[in-house]
Amino acid sequence: MTLLEERLSASRPGVDSFTVDSDSVLRHTPLPAALVAISHGTNSVDGQAAIAALVDAVAYARPELAVTGGFVDVQQPDVAASLGAVRPDSAAVVVPLLLSAGYHVHVDLHRETRAHDRVTTLSRALGPDDRLIDVLEHRLRAAGFFSGPGQEVVLAAAGSSDERAVDDCRTVSALLEHRLGVRVTVGFLSAATPRLACAVAEARLRSDHVTVSTYLMAPGFFFDLTRTQGAGALLVTAPLLVPGETAPAPLVDLVIDRYLEAKEHAGLF
Repeated sequence: MTLLEERLSASRPGVDSFTVDSDSVLRHTPLPAALVAISHGTNSVDGQAAIAALVDAVAYARPELAVTGGFVDVQQPDVAASLGAVRPDSAAVVVPLLLSAGYHVHVDLHRETRAHDRVTTLSRALGPDDRLIDVLEHRLRAAGFFSGPGQEVVLAAAGSSDERAVDDCRTVSALLEHRLGVRVTVGFLSAATPRLACAVAEARLRSDHVTVSTYLMAPGFFFDLTRTQGAGALLVTAPLLVPGETAPAPLVDLVIDRYLEAKEHAGLF
């Protein structure tokens, strides 16, 4: 930074950055839109650590962006506070760290982003996407799963009263089935049917080799339910994010791509 730029920065706090070209002409450089990653929130310390590691990995991958995290439920800061922490002269893109677009995306986050007095846009939820299948497959292999005749997989999803979110989970199930070459069905932990315990019981009628693939972002209440309701399976995989591990690269790339897609659609810098 030149001396002139330093003085301008010092005298004009809180505004967009400026640069000076080779002819000493002042040029305005807009700040890129901030990336505000909003997760569901959890009381689980392990779940909190796993989500925080993903947000940190996104910030590390894109150091030129202002990246911050927040929560739509359970934890603080909430969405309003997270947007309020972004520089006042910067637009913001809210990226839901949610696997499907249910009530929290279609209602809560749409309301919160519209209510804020800055230029704000909302990206799609993370799923469905092939990169989620990459992580699901990695968790399956790490748990000891192998594709073969007679194998059955039950995808454990949180569930939603929004049929669009339920359909998203069924799409992920079909994608995973295509990837693995074995039968994959869905079991829901709440709000939708079949419930996971029933889906596992039905799969066991067809096979002695049933594995539960955990389609949850991180440890928490729903993962505890997965281990309980999936007890009839031979294996239950870890969620997509595991505390103490580096966030999987496909998830980091997916969050960034959702940001870039929404920013381009909204015409933001």
